[in-house]
Amino acid sequence: MDRGLIMFDHNNNNDSDSNNKKMFLPYNDHVQTCRAKLMAHPLFPRLLASYVNCQKVGAPPDVVARLEQACTVAAGNCRTVARGDDPGLDQFMEAYCEMLSKYEQELTKPFKEAMVFFSRIESQLKALAASSSSSDGYELVGQNECSKEIEVVDMNENYIDPQAEEKELKGQLLRKYSGYLGSLKQEFLKKKKNGKLPKEARQQLLDWWSRHYKWPYPSESQKVALAESTGLDLKQINNWFINQRKRHWKPSEDMQFVVMDAAHPHYYLDNLICNPFSMDCSSTLF
Repeated sequence: MDRGLIMFDHNNNNDSDSNNKKMFLPYNDHVQTCRAKLMAHPLFPRLLASYVNCQKVGAPPDVVARLEQACTVAAGNCRTVARGDDPGLDQFMEAYCEMLSKYEQELTKPFKEAMVFFSRIESQLKALAASSSSSDGYELVGQNECSKEIEVVDMNENYIDPQAEEKELKGQLLRKYSGYLGSLKQEFLKKKKNGKLPKEARQQLLDWWSRHYKWPYPSESQKVALAESTGLDLKQINNWFINQRKRHWKPSEDMQFVVMDAAHPHYYLDNLICNPFSMDCSSTLF
């Protein structure tokens, strides 16, 4: 707070209330002045409407009606003045109105998406309920339990369960589609476990394979680059190259006897497992 707005009186310690009033009175006057300038600005009705629109997103109809009424009353009581007297205030009002408009769009988009989603789900549930009630010869599982529930309701006709219809619909759907949903879940888990790599990622690996077919052993830096470009992790990259070499690559005859050195450690390890070197050195000594 500006020191010029605070007034201290050290000579009069007995009148503390008076000192407090002197301390905050200039600051309150400044706030009231700024508020009056904002409400008198030509863009204030737009600013107020933008703020109210943000509050209306997702609100109940009665709340929306009260907000609109309050906005209309507040806008009608404003006495605007011409723009240009305070360029800084003009810039502030324009920027704040724009910010509130963007904020309203950000709030409205997910709310509309949620409403569309709920409407779609509701339509699907109604369609399933209609098909379930119109199907003939369908045997309900747990028919005895349902009959017992009906008897209990008949005994007390005055009792009405507001969630009875929802529970009945849920029970019908679960009984009718529980087996189908279970098989879908198992199939999904199986595909997720044994699923193939994405098409684009696999094509990038095949392109690298074609360019390095004579020596399809990527270095660690090359694996990292492939992982970044394909979106796969290093474990997937390693597994793909191991399987690809086992199925589609056979080293040439001159590569069968490559000596292990710093440049070919990966090839030596794979070659040692698939084609172990002979330990008989007599032919080379004599």
